[in-house]
Amino acid sequence: MEANTRSTGRLPAAFLTPGSSSFMDFLSEHQPELLPGKRSLPPVQGVIEAPHGTTIVATTFPGGVVLAGDRRATMGNVIAQRDIEKVFPADEYSAVGIAGTAGLAVEMVKLFQLELEHFEKVEGAQLSLEGKANRLSTMIRSNLGMAMQGLAVVPLFAGYDVDRDKGRIFSYDVTGGRSEEQGFAATGSGSVFARGAMKKLFRDDLSEAEATTLVVQALYDAADDDSATGGPDVARRIYPIVTVITEDGFRRLTEEEASDIARSVLERRLEQPDGPRASLL
Repeated sequence: MEANTRSTGRLPAAFLTPGSSSFMDFLSEHQPELLPGKRSLPPVQGVIEAPHGTTIVATTFPGGVVLAGDRRATMGNVIAQRDIEKVFPADEYSAVGIAGTAGLAVEMVKLFQLELEHFEKVEGAQLSLEGKANRLSTMIRSNLGMAMQGLAVVPLFAGYDVDRDKGRIFSYDVTGGRSEEQGFAATGSGSVFARGAMKKLFRDDLSEAEATTLVVQALYDAADDDSATGGPDVARRIYPIVTVITEDGFRRLTEEEASDIARSVLERRLEQPDGPRASLL
């Protein structure tokens, strides 16, 4: 068939047969080996050493949501990379932050971006935010075989819901189980410490500027107690990736904006090393 299509200039029948609006379904039917979860893996003994992304945090504010991540990737007890990017736009109104096996996570994000773009082209409209969250859940579930070999991917998904006029956050477990978080969320090795910081500092009436400061404070606290999470690195000019999603769409803070927030947090930490204190009552 391939020779005939090349000689006639026609597309293969797979591209001309009506199907679903899911690009993953298309690959599953015609070339399943291209899907991460469908690849056959050789038997492995022990844990595979691969770079892992660590801590991702998110918080909502009236009219939007902030998603941020540190820049460190680790491989066992070694820092594998100091400036890895872990937060990506999924489409115009949503973003994904990755934790877990870095290589597989980035590949999953690219496939997720393609899935949403393909749906929009076929259907002429975007998926609802909840629909996007469900699609990502399916992709994580398809990676379960690799997760059982130590190559897990556990992202955090956030976006602006145009129907509800609010920011929303979705977390996942390794099996693809999905939960909507209220107010704030964290995933990755430093998530316990980051969540503790956000729990004390979060308010329903945060401004956008306060929300961006909150996530950097949370990442700083995570880095303070978790060796796999990287804090702001002023000497190398490496700062957390901070993104904001509102009715105007996805926006990543510039390096200068992220630097200003990180430096202000560091300056205050010189006076209060443990960070801002919440009132007792």
